[in-house]
Amino acid sequence: MLSQGFGETMMKRERAEVIALGALGWLAADDELWPVFLGATGAAAEDLRARAAEPGFQASVLEFLTNDDAWVTAFCDTAGYAYDEPHTAMLVLAGPARMHWT
Repeated sequence: MLSQGFGETMMKRERAEVIALGALGWLAADDELWPVFLGATGAAAEDLRARAAEPGFQASVLEFLTNDDAWVTAFCDTAGYAYDEPHTAMLVLAGPARMHWT
């Protein structure tokens, strides 16, 4: 089943969720990057299990990851994704509210 609305032709929502959760795990395994992620997003480690299923939180994980090409490259090389997939997944999860036309 395709994601509802925005992103239907880009990626299935389920795939976007898998990529986001993979990125979250990849970040959590990096002792240097993990505290940077927590500080930048305001997320608390204790809340991650509950919030991990939220599309908005998943989008924020991918938004953080896509801030640095080196992070995207390292994650994608480790997980076996094309380099554009984290950004596409972020757009699918965030929906049209994420789009800025200016």
